[in-house]
This record gives sequence, C-alpha cells and structure tokens, in this order.
Amino acid sequence: MDKNSEIRLNKFISDSGFCSRREADKLIEKNRVKINGVIPELGTKVQPGDLVLVDGNRINASAKDKLDRIYIAYNKPIGITCTTERHIHGNIIDAIGHKKRIFPIGRLDKPSEGLIFLTSDGDIVNKILRAENAHDKEYLVTVDKPLSERFVERMQRGVPILDTITKPCIVKVDSRFVFRIILTQGLNRQIRRMCEYLGYEVLKLKRTRIMKVGLDHLKPGQWRNLTSTELAEINQAVSHSSKTAVGTEPAKAERKPAQSEVRKKSTFAKNSHQPAKKIFINKNSKNTTTPTANVKTTLKLKRK
Repeated sequence: MDKNSEIRLNKFISDSGFCSRREADKLIEKNRVKINGVIPELGTKVQPGDLVLVDGNRINASAKDKLDRIYIAYNKPIGITCTTERHIHGNIIDAIGHKKRIFPIGRLDKPSEGLIFLTSDGDIVNKILRAENAHDKEYLVTVDKPLSERFVERMQRGVPILDTITKPCIVKVDSRFVFRIILTQGLNRQIRRMCEYLGYEVLKLKRTRIMKVGLDHLKPGQWRNLTSTELAEINQAVSHSSKTAVGTEPAKAERKPAQSEVRKKSTFAKNSHQPAKKIFINKNSKNTTTPTANVKTTLKLKRK
C-alpha cells in the first residue's frame, strides 16, 4: 500500500466538508466514527476504498479541485452562539440557514458581534487558526469608563491572563469610551479579560476585520460569499502554515521560569531577609520629601 495515499482520519473528515479537524477529533473520541465497521482511534489513517461513517452517514473523499467548497463572511449578531451543535438555541448554523454543511472558523462570544468566516473546507480552518500565522483581527470596543494613557499603554504592551502574557498589540483611541484593537492571537475571551484585568468592563465588542477582509456593508445577520480575490489573499497568507494547529499540541510541562525571573526571585529573597537600613533625618534640613519617602519604604520592609 502506498503510504502517500493514506490520510489521517480527522483530515479525511474535515476535507470532506463535514466539520473541522478539531470537531472531527471530538467525534472520534466519542466513538461516533467507524472505518469499515470498526471504531478507530485518534491518529488512525484512512486508505483508498475504506468506508468511513459518522453517525451512520457515509463520508465521501474530498474533490481535489475544491470547487465544491463554500467560503462566506458573516456579520454575527449579538446573541448568536458560534457552534455547529444544532440542539443549542441560537446556534450560528441555523441563524445562517445555508443549504450546504458549513462551520465557523474560530469563534466570537455570544455577547459579541461582527465578522466571522464560515466554510466547508476543513483544511483552511486548520491553517487560519494556527497562532503562528499571526493574522490581524481588528475589533471596535466600548468600555464602561473613560480611557486613560495607562490603559492604552498596558493593553499594547501585554496583560497577564490565562497563565500567560498577551502578545503586543495595536490600540487606537476612537473616543472617550471607545477604542480599536488589532490582535494577532485569539485567547479565550481575550479582550474582555484584558480589560477586566485593568479595571474596565467591556460594554460592546465588535470584530470589524479579519486579515484584509472587512464587514463592508454587511448588516447584522447578513452574509456574503468571499470573493476570488479575498480567497487568493487568504490562501497566500496561510500558505506557509506549520503542521500544528492551535489546541492540538500535546500538553506541555509546567513552564520553567526564565533566567531573568530566577535572578529577580533570588535577589528579592536575599533582600527580604536583610534588616531594614536605618535612615537618619536631619531635622534642620528644609528638604523633607525624600526622607519621608524613605521612612515609608523602611516601614514596609520591616512589616515584611
């Protein structure tokens, strides 16, 4: 058997347009997939002539030219859930009502609105979702209180959420309560978590652009097919994708602290055991600002 003619089961299912690779893995784990009547394991490969069934329905091999693929841009309204699970009320599939089987590329939170891609091409889903591709996504955000320079600077530099530091991003102030942010990563509820960390609450969040594709004149709830030019640009952008997709990497061991962190901790540990230095204040001196500050520092160190 020619090894080149074999294909991983999750890719075979996603290439058929049934669902994304990630969803295919879930189906396999739930024993809803069979190959020639046998329940397979994750990583199983499909050979030419194999009969693949999902919930008893046959999955056909994909067309090599992909002319049967669907690619659409959708302006998701608030309240719609980005899931293919049809039993969930307000799911994105029922909201669009497309005749062909499609699924979303990524997601937008239920309380958020704006641009999202949907397709029947599982391969392009896998490529676009890869974090290392660093594709721009632009959002318009309204918060509950006036924006400050510190807020903008911290958002751009990176904020600690979900056991990591967010990547540097671009933030532009539109008005007193509204800003635009351009991200190249997509952590869970990232913008909301970043704002929350800095003491702000997001009142409205709208995605306006993915890569070079914008909402244009799409009203909430409307969708359109991506143009050939947009598809060409997207395919060019994902042409150098690596093999590992977001959420499919094996679990990593606990992160080891960087050497700089170790040095900082060591220095802090040493200093924390040292007795506080006595500060002598010249009562006749007119400048009392610095000594006062030093006294406060000394008191804090003694309390520790």
